[in-house]
Amino acid sequence: MTASATTDGWLLIALFLLILTLATRPLGGYLKRVFEGERTWLSIVLGPVERGFYKLAGVRSNEDQTWIRYATAMLVFSLGGYLLLFAIQQLQGWLPLNPQGYGALTGDLSLNTAVSFVTNTNWQSYGGESTMSHGTQMFGLAVQNFLSAATGIALAIALIRGFAREKGKGLGNFWVDMTRATLYVLLPLSILLSLFLVWQGTPQNFIGATEATTLEGAKQLIAQGPVASQVAIKMLGTNGGGFFNANAAHPFENPTALANFVQMLAIFLISAALTNTFGRMVKNELQGWAIYSAMAVLFLAGAGASFWAESAGNPAFASMGIDQTASLIQSGGNMEGKEARFGIAASTLFATVTTDASCGAVNSMHDSFTPLGGAVPLVNIMLGEVVFGGVGSGLYGMLLFAIVALFIAGLMVGRTPEYLGKKIEAREIKLTVLSILCMPLALLGFLAVASVSPVALQGLANAGPHGFSEMLYAYTSAVGNNGSAFAGLTANTPFWNLTLAAAMMIGRFAVIVPMLAVAGSLVAKSKSPPTSGSFPTDGPLFIGLLVAIVVIVGGLTYFPALALGPVVEHLAMLAGSTF
Repeated sequence: MTASATTDGWLLIALFLLILTLATRPLGGYLKRVFEGERTWLSIVLGPVERGFYKLAGVRSNEDQTWIRYATAMLVFSLGGYLLLFAIQQLQGWLPLNPQGYGALTGDLSLNTAVSFVTNTNWQSYGGESTMSHGTQMFGLAVQNFLSAATGIALAIALIRGFAREKGKGLGNFWVDMTRATLYVLLPLSILLSLFLVWQGTPQNFIGATEATTLEGAKQLIAQGPVASQVAIKMLGTNGGGFFNANAAHPFENPTALANFVQMLAIFLISAALTNTFGRMVKNELQGWAIYSAMAVLFLAGAGASFWAESAGNPAFASMGIDQTASLIQSGGNMEGKEARFGIAASTLFATVTTDASCGAVNSMHDSFTPLGGAVPLVNIMLGEVVFGGVGSGLYGMLLFAIVALFIAGLMVGRTPEYLGKKIEAREIKLTVLSILCMPLALLGFLAVASVSPVALQGLANAGPHGFSEMLYAYTSAVGNNGSAFAGLTANTPFWNLTLAAAMMIGRFAVIVPMLAVAGSLVAKSKSPPTSGSFPTDGPLFIGLLVAIVVIVGGLTYFPALALGPVVEHLAMLAGSTF
């Protein structure tokens, strides 16, 4: 790779982080006003709509729910969304807006897809343009893109209230928080992004397909549909479910380099802003910037490592001398599986962003990355997707790690740990550890079963450590509610559909319920004023400790699995072997 191209790549990463940082504070302030019920510039239009929803649904907007009632409302709402989406897929052949004439999906695929979109995972074991009707895409998948994302934002706000309030019982009202997240945040931003994407060339229509004649004279059907509206919310809501099978590598979903850059910003935008919302709601913005800084450090480490690995290419091609074309491509870096219009820098940055967040959108095939380049997206998800993370889930995940970090700091100095004036005691630590450890337990458990199951191994496209990485990535993506795929795994079978669905549910709800219990415990506590012996949680020492805890917990837990996959594949690559 040329020096100028390498420099341009580093500048792209720096520009991305700069713009994200500049957007964090204004949007964070707006989110704070929305969830504290203050007047915003959209209130004059959306206020009556919001109140109308509450009246129709019988919701008392001033009712404060305990953590148990908040969790129950969230679970009931998620169950209703699952049943509705499952029914839409089963009745697809009889529902309107089906110009392609698609029939019902199989039961196991419908179950997998319904669970996937309700849990904000958006794993797809199917090709969107060849399976889902326009009606299913719009009223099933896109609707859940809004609602699952709004649920994540509401849950983060509930945990923030646990730190911000004292001697209380309630964490807010789930129905109010979810409604406001949809009306005031996701819907306006999605409209703006949709219009931008249409301007860039993304279709937004109800055409089934357009027949085109190729240069060779052959006939080709080009799928179209309401693409821009779904792409917008899949990015802003960190959903990731693609309208097309090629996802963000498809020119209709991601037509230009500018669209690619804006979509990456959209993935991180709300998650980054919520760190500032956290600081404002606890009345100390530096606390929010400390969380943001820890996320930014981890993001830069991952983006830099992936860009470096892909820029270096695969040295095995140079020594093999069997494919001059491949050797030429690798001499400029690893372009296999990447779009020429994006190049290595924009592709690796996208891969890092989408796996730092719980967004399954991809603009390149991670299966074609070098072993270390492909390990970065894998590790990003394993860390709990707290590097900005999914909308809401990234913040509450990082705050759980902050509790663990302060507990360890308290052990080292012999003091009861405190965070924002709240004492962290045995109950909070037990619940936090339970929330964090459910992910590796499910991931490694399902992976162990798949590794010795003949029916699971039939779906692998590669042997050796690369094939192992395909399975490892699939369960990591499912448990982490990411949804991106390594590619190369044929997952539309009953075994994969059912086990991945189970992994998604554990990764979503086994984290949320203990987290809400932590919030319920914290909200009842009184705040202690800081003293000279208090551990400062808004400075470099805390940021470094938090980063170390995230890396150690993720690294030590998953290192044996990583050693069997990308690590051994990298060592084999250096020795001239490929898989």
